[in-house]
Amino acid sequence: MPKPSLREKILAEGFHVVLGRGYCGATVREIVRAAGVPQGSFTNHFESKDAFCLELLVRYFAMVRENIEKTLRNDSLKPLSRLRQWFDIQIDFLKQAEFRNGCLIGNFSAEVGDHSEAIHQKLVEIFEVAHQSVVYCLKAAVRSGELPTTIDCKELAHFIYASFHGAILQAKVERSPLPLKRFVKVIFSTVLQ
Repeated sequence: MPKPSLREKILAEGFHVVLGRGYCGATVREIVRAAGVPQGSFTNHFESKDAFCLELLVRYFAMVRENIEKTLRNDSLKPLSRLRQWFDIQIDFLKQAEFRNGCLIGNFSAEVGDHSEAIHQKLVEIFEVAHQSVVYCLKAAVRSGELPTTIDCKELAHFIYASFHGAILQAKVERSPLPLKRFVKVIFSTVLQ
């Protein structure tokens, strides 16, 4: 009888280690210890720590993309309501770790991009998908009359996504939801008027 694969267990437990400690801070030893498996199991399933972290990023983005489909690209909801729901889902995720871990996409953008071309390329792809989804939502808001026709949806989407990542980073540093609350308040009370 073949041995059961420990790959999923390593990925699941390793995700928490990498999210909490960062790419550089998380060691393979910590990852396998969290998974409760021998260190050789890691190398049986992953070519390198880089390959492991790329797989984590791909899986994390699958979850993010699912949330994008439920919110930003959900034509059954009012456009600005979709945007707010998208922020709320992400803020709720961050709240689970008391704002200590941040977002894997943002963390890897700051930490790994220059060290791994594969992760860098995946981040470029992720940012493009997120940007296009925010653009899609903003264009729907223009069509529905929630936003003026003079708005440059592409530029505004870049600003919103970059600002949101900045607020997430600040919330991580402060270990507080206040930067995210300020971000949402300003976006909806000032920027999207």
